[in-house]
Amino acid sequence: MPSNLPLKGKTILLTGTSKTTTIVDNITALGGHAIIAPLIETCERLDNHDAERLNCANQFDWLIFTSQNTVDAFARKMLRHHLNADHFQGKIASIGTKTTTALEKLGFQVSFMPSVFSADIFVQEFPSVAGNLPRCLFIRGEKAKSTLKDGLPFEVKEWTVYETRERHDQTSVILKCIEQHQDVTVIFASPSAVDVYARDVASHVGWRATRIAAIGHITEAALEQYGATVEIMPSVYTMQAVIEEIMKVGDKS
Repeated sequence: MPSNLPLKGKTILLTGTSKTTTIVDNITALGGHAIIAPLIETCERLDNHDAERLNCANQFDWLIFTSQNTVDAFARKMLRHHLNADHFQGKIASIGTKTTTALEKLGFQVSFMPSVFSADIFVQEFPSVAGNLPRCLFIRGEKAKSTLKDGLPFEVKEWTVYETRERHDQTSVILKCIEQHQDVTVIFASPSAVDVYARDVASHVGWRATRIAAIGHITEAALEQYGATVEIMPSVYTMQAVIEEIMKVGDKS
């Protein structure tokens, strides 16, 4: 392996759902060692009223998606009820390039995406393009915060399409990784993963045993509430941006 690879000697722990593991090949190609240790998982929330809800979604001017997980759950409902993107006449708003890509693969055209991939920025920028008193449906996960509902100056209906479950089977994997490797960076992409890590891992080794990276200021705030120091938090809220920032830092002492 060439000695000038930017991630050589670095171990990177991925704590999110399987959606965050697509970066593994990139980490490896850059000389790093990626370890997948998901602390949360998502599953579609099934409802006997799904068919009715899908039909009602057609009555809205905007459908709002804030994560790949919501897109995936929505897609499964569409497939089960033999629908495609052409069934929905409203415009689509999305937070994040991964979310937008997932929507486009389903045949949707995204009409709005905020300049920063965060609900906080979404509520600031969306009203200027949403139209006069738009009817909006937020396709959400169980743990989604009330930022959109509280922050937008018009009514937002909500539909919870997936649930987030904690995983506690990765504790030994993470502790062994920290014990065996000198330069470990743990990447957090959600407050839910932070909560599990705090209870299962940080309670044993503290927060200074690794370098801490966060995707998004909400996740960063969750880490800081536990007393962790976030060393890496890129301005663009994507996994790729975090990897690029890790490439720039020196070895962890």
